[in-house]
Amino acid sequence: MTTEAPWLVPDWPAPARVRALSTTRQGGVSEGPYGLADGSPGGLNLGTHVGDDAAAVAANRARLAARLPAVPGWLEQVHGCAIATEDQFAANGVVPQADASIATSAGRVCAVMTADCLPVLLCDRAGTVVGAAHAGWRGLCGGVIEATLARMGQQAGAQAQWLAWLGPAIGPDAFEVGAEVRQAFLAQARPDETAQVDLAFRAGANGKYFADIYALARIRLARAGCTAVYGGDTCTVSDAQRFYSYRRDGVTGRMASLAWLDA
Repeated sequence: MTTEAPWLVPDWPAPARVRALSTTRQGGVSEGPYGLADGSPGGLNLGTHVGDDAAAVAANRARLAARLPAVPGWLEQVHGCAIATEDQFAANGVVPQADASIATSAGRVCAVMTADCLPVLLCDRAGTVVGAAHAGWRGLCGGVIEATLARMGQQAGAQAQWLAWLGPAIGPDAFEVGAEVRQAFLAQARPDETAQVDLAFRAGANGKYFADIYALARIRLARAGCTAVYGGDTCTVSDAQRFYSYRRDGVTGRMASLAWLDA
């Protein structure tokens, strides 16, 4: 991952026409809890639903759009597995309720917003389709990655080879969960995955566990036929200078991870 301030650019061997970036909390105009880590103005909060000033969010989104070929296809994310296609991006002014999107046309920008949940950017090696998935633990356990790749496969064909980049998310030393989360993943694991899933949970205190959402995502990506996985080494909670974190701060902004095709 390289830094193109204030953006993060995935370090993955994607085809030349596949473009992607992930925003940080830097480079905008938001203030207060949506501002920079020291409380000063300058936050690039992109979420319209978190209590930030609407004019500030609009200005932040305009700054991002200036870096892109088109306004992103924003989603109303609900921790599910629904997939939006490019024809649904702001169709008739309606934001689709989905947790992933795909695009095959040049200039249509897939986007997911996060502030600890895992953003997963996807493409095929031929550069014919891109996707973005919002993988909180519920969506990840429910199969949002598999659903996204299945929909992409309808466009790219059965022989498609996949690449994935795992963006900034809550790290394994910060993601404390209850035993029910571990059990939910174990219940969904295939026999050959059980040991790997078990290793993705480290026992903590009082019956809690620390979950490695990056490891869990790699398991699900492999299940869907994607073993070329990059990223997955950045913790939003521990890096307040660069990232918003709901787990750390409660009231906070949202970042975006985006993918699109050049002409």
